[in-house]
Amino acid sequence: MTPDMFLVLAVLAGVILLLVTERFRVDVVAMLGLLAVAWLGLVTPQEALSGFSSNAVVSIIGVMVMGYGIDRTGIMNRVVRPIITVAGRSEARLTALVSGAVGLISAFMQNIGAAALFLPAVQRLSQRQRIPPSRLFIPMGYATILGGTLTMVASSPLIILNDLLRQADAEPFGFFDVTPVGLTLLAAGILYFLLLGRWVLPSRADAKTQADPQAELIAACGLPTRVHRARIPPGSPLVGQTIEQAGLWKEYGLHTLLAKDADGSERPAPSRDTILEAGLELVYMGDDAKASCFFCDHGLMECDGVDELEDQVGQGERAGFAELVVLPRAPLAGQSIRQIGVRRRFAVVPMSLTSGSRVMRGDLSDTALQPGDILVVHGDWEQVKAMGDDPSFLLITAVKAPPKEQRRAGLLAAACFAGAIGLALLGFSLSISLLTGAVAMIVLRVVPAQEAWKAVDWRTVFLLAGLIPLGLAMEKTGTAAAIAGGIMTVAGDAHPLLLLLAVAGLTTGFTLFMSNVAATVILVPLVTVMAAQAGIDPRGLALLVAVTASNSFLLPTHQVNALLMGPGGYRNADYLRAGGPLTLVVMVLASVVIWGFYL
Repeated sequence: MTPDMFLVLAVLAGVILLLVTERFRVDVVAMLGLLAVAWLGLVTPQEALSGFSSNAVVSIIGVMVMGYGIDRTGIMNRVVRPIITVAGRSEARLTALVSGAVGLISAFMQNIGAAALFLPAVQRLSQRQRIPPSRLFIPMGYATILGGTLTMVASSPLIILNDLLRQADAEPFGFFDVTPVGLTLLAAGILYFLLLGRWVLPSRADAKTQADPQAELIAACGLPTRVHRARIPPGSPLVGQTIEQAGLWKEYGLHTLLAKDADGSERPAPSRDTILEAGLELVYMGDDAKASCFFCDHGLMECDGVDELEDQVGQGERAGFAELVVLPRAPLAGQSIRQIGVRRRFAVVPMSLTSGSRVMRGDLSDTALQPGDILVVHGDWEQVKAMGDDPSFLLITAVKAPPKEQRRAGLLAAACFAGAIGLALLGFSLSISLLTGAVAMIVLRVVPAQEAWKAVDWRTVFLLAGLIPLGLAMEKTGTAAAIAGGIMTVAGDAHPLLLLLAVAGLTTGFTLFMSNVAATVILVPLVTVMAAQAGIDPRGLALLVAVTASNSFLLPTHQVNALLMGPGGYRNADYLRAGGPLTLVVMVLASVVIWGFYL
């Protein structure tokens, strides 16, 4: 052991201690580690800052921007709907379906791309099913990582494994040769959370959602989000009454968004004097309990498709909330909402009005609008934009494109994402491929440039950029090779299964603090020599290294774990609790399956 090795191990121990105790934020701990190896001379200044331009960091920036673009266009709603239909309100079924889907998809694309593709969809599922996102993101992320072991092209360690085997004059693996191991690990990971999820997963509400103008407006103004629909039967007491007489707002606090006639014609934002008839379908927004009371009090009939309608009419593809400011010298200033006829004139629903320091909700019909007032409305995006074009109002909320333009943006977003993944599969640099997709979304105006900056979780960027120089210091000083050589010397004469377990444990430890590619490059040459000495097939040990290089569940140092840390509101202790037992399961299963199938 050289002095530099002792210094590297001291810095590593300090970083681990700070991460486990959570004395500081993870990005601050990573920066402390970066500065420590730089000031101690273990890496050059250029190497200390190399993490900011590394493939991992650039890749994660690219997928964050593309993930936001996919969410913004709503194309993943088509993925969400069938999952909701099958899963219902069951958290277990939802976990199994999401994990299985993302695990299988990640078998054919880089796992960071698969995680980014599903992240917005799972956020929507979490909100709609009222399940804390922290209960869903870790199972999804771990399934993404495990799914990368299903084929030889889904993870970087498996991609480079065949090159390392050729250098050792060993036969490379075929495309699906690793599938028995991958299927076992993916199934075990899903079963693990189905059986133990209630104990190992956190239930935390402090999750960070992606930058979303609708979510920010809803939170700031305390707006309702639940959409309900019901049909008026012939015997209902509502028949013959107007919407105002029915007391949807005054008695039940419900906003009527849409009235749909028996012939299928729609009337958005129906006025208060709209007469209710038998067969008329009402779509309204408000509290679940009050909506249930309204439904029961008037003997209404249930309608299917509430979840799909919520995507369109709630805050999504078709409609949403918007803020408008009453301009100085506005032609309509001084008139009340009733006099203006906001519903009839603009086909939008007034939700709240801010005048000076007063925020008014409820029945705003007879409230006069004054210059400087901020009116929050809900309506179809086209109608909201038309109201913003009126000389009395200034629209200050970014509205989504009309349905035709939205579909076009969705196709562009899908094309950019698919193109980026395709470039990576063709052998181009993953980071350049993903960054190309992200920039393409900005250039094609799928994602506005100013929103792209908000889409990036900079804490994750600094976490990864700070840990990369620590792994580089371990490689440069020979610390990693010395540790590996020492363990191999001790385990060399053991039973083959014990040797496999030692290799799996060593690889798992390395991948926590250096890239899984670096761990694979360091360990594969060592284990091939060790296998020859032990008289076993070196390809099996090499494959074990490449598979367990993805056994990164204990800390948020893997790209996928880092990506999900902010959206899930996770702490380091959450990964330790959820990932600790799974790490042991993966080590044992991978060793046993490779011992049985490949040795």
